[in-house]
Amino acid sequence: MSDAIKHECGIALLRLKQPLRHYSEKYGSSFYGLNKMYILMEKEHHRGQDGAGLANIKLDVPPGKKYISRVRSNDPQPVKDVFSKVMSRFSELEKHNPTVLADPEFLKQNFAFTGELFLGHLRYGTYGGNSIENCHPFLRQNNWMTRNLVLAGNFNLTNVDELFGLLVELGQHPKEKADTVTVMEKIGHFLDEENQRLFDLYKRQGYSNEQITGQIGKHLDVQRVLTRASREWDGGYAMAGMFGHGDAFVLRDPHGIRPAYFYEDDEVCVVASERPPIQAAFNVPVDQIREIEPGHAYIIKRDGRSSMKQVREPQHRASCSFERIYFSRGNDRDIYQERQRLGRNVVPHILKAVNYDLDHTVFSFIPNTAETAFYGMIKALEDHLNDEKIQALSLPENQRPDKIEAIIRRRARIEKIAIKDAKLRTFITQDSARDEMVAHVYDITHGAVRKGVDNLVVIDDSIVRGTTLRRSLIKILDRLEPRKILIVSSAPQIRYPDCYGIDMARMGDFIAFQAAVSLLRERRAEELLDVVYRKCKDQEHAPKETVRNYVKEIYEPFTDEEIAARIATLVTPDGIRAQVSVLFQRVEDLHDACPAHTGDWYFTGNYPTPGGNKVVNKAFINYMEGRSDRAY
Repeated sequence: MSDAIKHECGIALLRLKQPLRHYSEKYGSSFYGLNKMYILMEKEHHRGQDGAGLANIKLDVPPGKKYISRVRSNDPQPVKDVFSKVMSRFSELEKHNPTVLADPEFLKQNFAFTGELFLGHLRYGTYGGNSIENCHPFLRQNNWMTRNLVLAGNFNLTNVDELFGLLVELGQHPKEKADTVTVMEKIGHFLDEENQRLFDLYKRQGYSNEQITGQIGKHLDVQRVLTRASREWDGGYAMAGMFGHGDAFVLRDPHGIRPAYFYEDDEVCVVASERPPIQAAFNVPVDQIREIEPGHAYIIKRDGRSSMKQVREPQHRASCSFERIYFSRGNDRDIYQERQRLGRNVVPHILKAVNYDLDHTVFSFIPNTAETAFYGMIKALEDHLNDEKIQALSLPENQRPDKIEAIIRRRARIEKIAIKDAKLRTFITQDSARDEMVAHVYDITHGAVRKGVDNLVVIDDSIVRGTTLRRSLIKILDRLEPRKILIVSSAPQIRYPDCYGIDMARMGDFIAFQAAVSLLRERRAEELLDVVYRKCKDQEHAPKETVRNYVKEIYEPFTDEEIAARIATLVTPDGIRAQVSVLFQRVEDLHDACPAHTGDWYFTGNYPTPGGNKVVNKAFINYMEGRSDRAY
């Protein structure tokens, strides 16, 4: 993606089901769990590069012994830093008494992060600061083992204000108004109530207080806690948690917006945000990894038994299509095929845009995430050329050997034109200096394009703000002096904010919105902006269930092609010699490529939850009022 956007976040949960000595004897290491967590988190590192955290719970620890450990980092290499901190405590032990490293029970009794239950998290700082206090997992601590909660998630909730008010009504005094704190306190409240319910039940039956603790650990109803806690949540989430006594869960939102996958055998239960990390860590075939169903929680009890329990009524499935286009690892079997289909599906429109002149067109991609879509695009071009060859070879005038050879040797002209050289960091604050640096983020390959003769087609996975196109890429590509530059997006036009985890929050940031506003002003129809603003203001304080997305009306006067043409104008800097065009995937072709992942609200404005409509209207209000605040 040429315009960097961020995503929140990656989770990994691991439960070792066998005694610790089993792993030491079978795999030759007392650190089997830590090793697997390191692989899981490294393979999800692309999901969160601003921070990481790891927590561990030990089972069957006597009173007086620490049983919950946690470490977090906002280091530039947070995963490496987390595991360096964890493993450093064993370095001295290895020097002075290496034999005890082969005794997992000794390590469990005397060292942190040597228990049976792990929870890891990788964070992108889409909201709030990037201090270590913003890094997951979060802890809610209590002297009662069964009231301790460790929580991490990949989520954003749209109705934090509403949920905060409900906590206040319950008598709580939350320390801040943030969705992570709000969610933790909500679960914690009903966890406390469940503990009290069971305590009262077993007290009436004559159990001692010490016996009651054990009974609560056995019979705590995780499904009941999560059902009561999540009743008013509006948003996308994959929420992972551990209770102090050893129960664990991963809960997915009713629309399946945020992803979560699990694998289980007689040794482990493991959950991750994607399938490839599980495949890499445990060397299992993809068909053995299953998806946590929307609205359900995968619950692992203290004794190792697992179950899938419904927590919320599943709704119309709206799994995030951006996961498929950009965020998730491209080596996932299905995602790899879907991204190739995205490339295939734009080819008919590319051919039309270059007037079917493949002999004078060079095809390339913007590294690195558009590469798979590029392969799909090339395969579709090869199919098109093969059809042309078959037709040409059937003609009598083409039966001479030289003509046959010329026809057979025709190929799509494929080159690696753009090379990503460096990642620009935000320490450059002055606009002039930033523009100068952005201009050199990409290098180009000279000599592959015939000056003034060839078209240059370059595919990107998506175009959000158009900033890198305007400040860097088009200038660089124009140095090759092509006749025409066609920028192709394998995703449709991004027109609306995302409020379920992706850092796309402000209307004015979107190049498609800028294009629509530009067209309205050109046609002297900008009063539509005021009309939509008044409609949004009128329902600003209405219950979210009654709110409509009025921002759609901004785009209604224009065709997709008109918006695309204006985007091309907006991203083309002064002094460019080539003709510049921009082509976007159609929404229907996106759904054809990713049929099981239909969440498309950033393209269509069709938000799966009521809170989404409230967020988009608030984002537009902020734009009209000149406010840079986030809408959620």
